[in-house]
Amino acid sequence: MLLSSVFASPMILLQLCISTLRSIYTSFFSKGWRLSAGACRGQTSPVDGERSPEKAENATTPTSVNYHFTRKCNYKCGFCFHTAKTSFVLPLEEAKRGLELLKESGMEKINFSGGEPFLHDKGDFLGELVRFCKQDLQLPSVSIVSNGSLIRERWFQKYGDYLDILAISCDSFDEATNQLIGRAQGRKSHLDNLYKIRTWCQQYKVAFKINSVINTFNVDEDMVEPIMQLNPVRWKVFQCLLIDGENAGEKALREAERFVIGEQQFQEFLDRHSSVPCLVPESNEKMRNSYLILDEYMRFLDCREGRKDPSKSVLDVGVKEAISFSGFDEKMFLKRGGKYVWSKADMKLEW
Repeated sequence: MLLSSVFASPMILLQLCISTLRSIYTSFFSKGWRLSAGACRGQTSPVDGERSPEKAENATTPTSVNYHFTRKCNYKCGFCFHTAKTSFVLPLEEAKRGLELLKESGMEKINFSGGEPFLHDKGDFLGELVRFCKQDLQLPSVSIVSNGSLIRERWFQKYGDYLDILAISCDSFDEATNQLIGRAQGRKSHLDNLYKIRTWCQQYKVAFKINSVINTFNVDEDMVEPIMQLNPVRWKVFQCLLIDGENAGEKALREAERFVIGEQQFQEFLDRHSSVPCLVPESNEKMRNSYLILDEYMRFLDCREGRKDPSKSVLDVGVKEAISFSGFDEKMFLKRGGKYVWSKADMKLEW
């Protein structure tokens, strides 16, 4: 009798269907299942921390962001702490969408890195991102960190106007030492590229910067004379850092333990180069939590535990929620001089 009455009432059946669908919908989305930024390439994002509304509400402004859009590199630096664990690169339009979200959240400076950022699409992918950030997003500062081996003058001719700072990684002014470190490709001269790029930066009005990682192979080197000759706007000097899963530990692609130096050794190197006015030192303590790092999926990486724990992608959950899992220490960022005159329009350089 009950069964026949139900079939006789289409309205009751409709209500039952709606109730069932609502229950399934609620159950599914309460688990927080989302597509990852890598889904477009058939890759999924690892499971990350649960959402914290309080953290998201009090999220830090992403004033300065480092976007490692590729992990691939043509060098094999033994201490590299962002290794080629994947070959994934976001499609250009998706990368632009993420950068626009970051700009809307307060980003003023973007730094493109890798891997080697000039490797993908012969530098044109990077160039289009640089152009987009400066021309469309009107960011005060757009910068790149590169090993310099793949940069050609035609890139400056096409994209140089949109770039504020180009940092070239150089750990030694002795070719044999660079070979030992792995900052080389075959027998090509890393230093020849460095000096050539310095000239192009001058010619195309791009501020020139040098990054050096101090390690067991170069800690006793005196670099004062060549640095003064090259006269970069900044000489960033890092202490070699171990990151589990990247350059240390079972799943790492590098074994950087043999490159590590102590605090005293690092300080002695700094003391020996204290006469260099553009020197900007960064110990492991300063470096570990004071960078906002985005990986190839546009996930913020938390390095507080000595490894890189990813947030969810900015493209999936937005900047505010993603950045709440970054472990970013804004006070240390300011203490290490993370905010400086970073627009070439404000540097008053003599070209």
